[in-house]
Amino acid sequence: MKKILYIISLVALLISCKENNSENAPIADNLVDHAESSVSGSFKSGRGGDMIDQIYSELIKSDNNLKVLDDKINDANREAIQVIFKYKEILDKSESYYHDAQYHTDAISDSILKNELTKSIKASSDQYSLKVKNIKDLISQIDVNEKKMNDLYTAFKIRKTLPEIEKYQQAHPLKTDQLNIFINKQNTLLKELKNLK
Repeated sequence: MKKILYIISLVALLISCKENNSENAPIADNLVDHAESSVSGSFKSGRGGDMIDQIYSELIKSDNNLKVLDDKINDANREAIQVIFKYKEILDKSESYYHDAQYHTDAISDSILKNELTKSIKASSDQYSLKVKNIKDLISQIDVNEKKMNDLYTAFKIRKTLPEIEKYQQAHPLKTDQLNIFINKQNTLLKELKNLK
């Protein structure tokens, strides 16, 4: 019985929407007051994505200091990748070598030879690890600094865009007209359905 009522409701709703299409257009225009805020352009674009970045990119267009800061952050992130890449490439090759050497050593059937090679590989690996410990610590520090920098910049962008979304909300207060009209239509339809026998 519930399915039948649901289908009847859906059909009646569709018919009602088609019949009142001309009425709905002005109501849809009446959803919000169409005032502009300083970042309204970021909302009109219709593109999906991160609202913080969209609003912030609108702010950057009109504030050269923000643009300079954004360029500095992006340049620092790119440079960090380039600087670290050169070091990590060498470190990764050495680690891969030791891993592969141990893998091949494990396949050797002569246990004495296997033990000798395992000790040699470990001694070389340990010696290299001590040699590059300072390099790894510095790379680690770059990673930590980059994370802190990006965290602080994210916090800055949120603080900068919060007032903008609040301005947008104030410039576009939602009205209840369309919702009330639709609820009235639903109530009428519910009454009709209750009276069905």
